[in-house]
This record gives sequence, structure tokens and C-alpha cells, in this order.
Amino acid sequence: MQEIEKLKQLQSQRETLRKRTKEGEGLKSRTEETTKTVCPECGSRQLVQDNERAELVCQNCGLVLDDEVIDRGPEWRAFDHDQRMKRSRVGAPMTFTIHDKGLSTMIDWRNRDSYGRAISSKNRAQLYRLRKWQRRIRVSNATERNLAFALSELDRMASALGLPRNVRETAAVVYRDAVDKNLIRGRSIEGVAAAALYAACRQCNVPRTLDEIAEVSRVSRKEIGRTYRFISRELGLKLLPTSPIDYVPRFCSGLNLKGEVQSRAVEILRQAGERELTSGRGPTGVAAAAIYISSILGGERRTQREVAEVAGVTEVTIRNRYKELAEKLDIEIIL
Repeated sequence: MQEIEKLKQLQSQRETLRKRTKEGEGLKSRTEETTKTVCPECGSRQLVQDNERAELVCQNCGLVLDDEVIDRGPEWRAFDHDQRMKRSRVGAPMTFTIHDKGLSTMIDWRNRDSYGRAISSKNRAQLYRLRKWQRRIRVSNATERNLAFALSELDRMASALGLPRNVRETAAVVYRDAVDKNLIRGRSIEGVAAAALYAACRQCNVPRTLDEIAEVSRVSRKEIGRTYRFISRELGLKLLPTSPIDYVPRFCSGLNLKGEVQSRAVEILRQAGERELTSGRGPTGVAAAAIYISSILGGERRTQREVAEVAGVTEVTIRNRYKELAEKLDIEIIL
């Protein structure tokens, strides 16, 4: 019973911390709105913060815009990683990729205290019971259970695709919005998670095709596309069509091509976009054709099969697209 009471106290502390975090976010947004970015005297944007005097000064005319500026940094100094970890009094930052946003209490599996000393055998049994109850009450209802499974699935797919942190956070926010609007009902969790990841890739300009998402997910390409169209319509996601230029760096890296070839491919795609040769065509096929043309012109020729394998399209698509680009842009290709 004592363990349960302790865990209840920990949960109440967690709820208090969540409320304070929300209040802090509101205060931060209001502070950012009132932050001065232009000098009212001369209109200059060259503002410098003097940390010693706690003042915000215009570098152009010397006007003091603000005084008694709050230093939000720590009051201690650290000269290496060990000192920083010992003197820091906070945990990991809040994240949307964990169902409780990372604000829950974690009881480490190692039987050691905060100073690294081994815990006595007398207290180990109590610590074991605390861990057991912590696992049981961390996920308290069906919504949190849904989020815990879906966010772990999102993290698995993002890791398999090598996606950066900002894409994972955006995908978690999209999935949470779908849960709040009750868009999950009647659909598989894996399908909605994969659709949220695809939408996040497009929002963050880190494009991945539906085929690539389907390869690492447990649902079909057709279901991902259908779910993506549904949640983008219901959530009002304003997503522009993917540009072929966004695929060029990744494809060139997979083909081990130099920067000159990549720049030439981007220029070809820019000219094709000005003449509206890319509209109505798959962006991966157009990007692959531009890279194929650029590799020939740059003296680092790659075969259509090699480009097709990296881009995930067929050789016929590359052949048709590169002929269109070469004809419309008057590019002479010597095969």
C-alpha cells in the first residue's frame, strides 16, 4: 500500500508539472510576441544583448531598448560532460514522441542510487515492487495505450528510414491531432501512423515515397494513401505537391555522384518546372531522368538500371522522361 501511495504522489506531481509546463509555454509565447527586434530610434535590426549589464542595446545608435534582461541560463559552469551531468538539475526535454511527453517518472533498472552506490538488499524488494507498479500505472487508459503503441511504431518506421528528429516530432503531433478528433476509429493504428509519418515527411521537406513508407510499415501502400488523404482532409493539412528537386540530393548520394552533377540536375529540373514539364508526372521519375541526363553530361555516367534501383522507378519511366526533357529543353545527349 505504501508503494501505491508513493506512486500516486508521483502521478500528482507529474500532473502539476504538466500544468506548469503549459503555463510556461503560454508565458514564453507572450514574451516572444513582445520581444523587440527593431530599434525604434533608427530602425536598425542590429540589436546586441549585453549579458554583463543585462541590457538590450542597438549597435547602430547605442539606444538601450531594454534593461534588467533575465538570464535564462544556468547559474553554474561546467568544463566537461561529467561536470555538466552532475550539476544539471533537470531531465530530458519534453517530447511528443512519448505518450506522456516524457514527463513521467522513470525508475531505473539498475540497483544503484543517484550517487552510483549500490542499493542494499533490504531496499531492493521495495524498489522491485515500485518498478512493477510504475509499469502498470504508466499507461492508465485506452487512449494512452493507443498512443504508446502508435508512437513506438512511428519511431520504428522513422529509424528504418533514417529520418531526423524534427520529422518524428511532426509525425507524433499529426497522430495526436488525429486521436483528438477521433479519426482513428475504424482504421488500423499502423495505417494511421504510417500516413502521419508520410504527411510529416512532406511538411518537413524530407520527401519519402509511399512505396518507401509501405516497405517499413505493416500495411499496404493503398491503405496508407487512402488514410493519408482522409486525415489530411479532416485535419486541414495544407501540403503542396512534392518537388522533384527535393529528391535529387538523396538519389545522387545513393549513386555516389559529385556535387557538380547534382547542381546540373537541379538546374535541369528548374528549367523543366518553368516550362511546366514536371506537372502531372511523378516527381521521382522526373528527378531520376534529370540525374541520368546530368550524369552523362558530367562525365560520370550511370546506367538507367542503376538510377532506377536508387529512385524506385522502372527503366521505362526514366527512358520516357529523359527523352521528354532532352527534347523540350534542347539538350544534346551523346550515348
